[in-house]
Amino acid sequence: MSYPPARASGVVIVGRPVHSILVQFPVVCFTLALLTDIAYWRTANLMWQNFSEWLLFAGLVFGGLAVLAGILELLMRSTVRSHRATWTYAIGSAVVLVLAFFNSLVHAGDGWTAVVPWGLALSLVTVIVMIATCWMVRSFTYRHEMEVIHHV
Repeated sequence: MSYPPARASGVVIVGRPVHSILVQFPVVCFTLALLTDIAYWRTANLMWQNFSEWLLFAGLVFGGLAVLAGILELLMRSTVRSHRATWTYAIGSAVVLVLAFFNSLVHAGDGWTAVVPWGLALSLVTVIVMIATCWMVRSFTYRHEMEVIHHV
């Protein structure tokens, strides 16, 4: 799949779109939070709960920065606003951040009840929504690019 050149983006650092750089951090942090929740569920070692709390915090901070970069991108480029995939991605990303925020509040509790069952369930739902959002956006993008290829 080919991507537009980085210079086509409105917000660029070192030749790369800022949003695409920042969005990777929440994806990794929220996925690792799920894995550390599973480790805590299996071992009851509080270290894993602490890891989850910090991963959720880092994911929310970088997610907020990615949202700001994405909003700037939307404001600076009208072509981005016209694609259906953009709005699917924006709504899915907002749902992920809201779920992660509530998950962070649940994880702020003490001990076992901070993770099992609700923290673990929220981590799982967050990762599922992230995967579903990415899959839908990729499929929309792929279909759009295939239409362009067939019509050329």
